[in-house]
Amino acid sequence: MSLRRLARTDLAAFQAYRHDPEVGRWQGWQPQTDAQATAFLDEMASCALFEPGCWTQLAIADDLTGQLIGDIGIHISDDATEAEFGFTLARTAQGRGLASAAVREAIQRVFAETPVQRIYAQTDARNTACLRLLDRLGAVHLARIETEFRGEPCVEHRYELARRSR
Repeated sequence: MSLRRLARTDLAAFQAYRHDPEVGRWQGWQPQTDAQATAFLDEMASCALFEPGCWTQLAIADDLTGQLIGDIGIHISDDATEAEFGFTLARTAQGRGLASAAVREAIQRVFAETPVQRIYAQTDARNTACLRLLDRLGAVHLARIETEFRGEPCVEHRYELARRSR
């Protein structure tokens, strides 16, 4: 697994997992048309990485083939002291530790390349795979939040990973 910039050549793989209802079940995004997805991939291929106030979406790629297997979004706060992340992995790539590896690498890059002090993640309580991943990463559970997602009541959990002193 490696992280890289998204590219227009990722369109077919991107659309395949982003149109899989099981993959998108816990995601805040909605499937896009090919034209919308191409514009998004082009934007992410050329935008500044880790720009304060903006989301950066990176590709999660298979090490051997370079094939897109998912993506990870990172939002840096306006003052660059905090970040939030979210990730998506194709169903065929799940259950092999690839999401954990991608999130670990993204966290390392954010702390190495920005002044961010804390990274947050929030997930639906029913997304047990994500909850387990956050626990494996050593994230601290901050809050249980009753909210609404896609028109239904739900409970979300908020986690934090803090920069470690060297």
